[in-house]
Formats: sequence, structure tokens, C-alpha cells
Amino acid sequence: MEIMMVASNNNVNNENLIWLDMEMSGLLPDSDRILELAAVVTDANLNVLGESPVFVIHQSDAVLDGMDAWNKGAHSRSGLIEKVKASIIDEQMATEQMIAFLKEHVPAGKSPMCGNSICQDRRFMARYMPDLESYFHYRNLDVSVFKELARRWKPE
Repeated sequence: MEIMMVASNNNVNNENLIWLDMEMSGLLPDSDRILELAAVVTDANLNVLGESPVFVIHQSDAVLDGMDAWNKGAHSRSGLIEKVKASIIDEQMATEQMIAFLKEHVPAGKSPMCGNSICQDRRFMARYMPDLESYFHYRNLDVSVFKELARRWKPE
């Protein structure tokens, strides 16, 4: 299945940033799986240059049935479980299509992986989408640092 990319800027730039979000069936890469993946590319000033498709990754009933109560509830309410069951996209297809999208904006190895609690996403990606994980620079730009500092420095 070919997925059309959102209109994008073909200006490849080493300074562009790849912002990533993933949903997983749980927190443990050894037993849980990736359910959903999407990315936004910005320039260094955070102007949006392109948005990837949202890739919903098909997973087996065993993976979905093995989710804990929190994940079952959250992913049921959002409709993600039904989308995962209906999807024909696997990790390899999503990897290939995401890399094709990213190549339109950022050369391989240049952008840190950017996002909220991104180290967790990176752990899953290294396990299930290693070619995509290796597209990123080894550094992370994790915005959860700011949330954690603000919570401690200004708790009210």
C-alpha cells in the first residue's frame, strides 16, 4: 500500500529537526510493540516544513490482548486498537516510507531524535525499526527535560 505524503518542502537541510511520536502496546521493548508512528520536520526555528503520514502498524491479536489495562483503555478510547487490527502496514513498510519522507528534508545522521520522552521511542525503534533508528543522529532532543525542571522549580 502506497501512502501519499503531506505536501512537503524539498529543501534538504542539515539543521532541520525531526520530531517524532510513537504509541506502543506497553513500556517494555522486549515484549511490547509499536502501534503508531508519525513525524514532523521543522527548521531550526521550529517552523513546520513537513508532516509524515500517521503510520498505524498492524499487530497480532496476541500483542493487543497482552496489553495492560491502562493501554487497553487509552488505545480503545482513541480508536487505535481498531485501526491497528485493520492496518496492513508492518514495521518494515512504515520504516521504508518514513525514511523516504525524511530524506526530503534531512540527510541521514544529522537530526537528533526530537520529542517527548523520546528515549523510550528510541528503544522501541532500535528493536523493531533499526534502519529508521539509524537514520537519526545519536543525540536526542527530549522536551520532557523542560517539563521535569518546571515541575521541580515551579511546582504550583
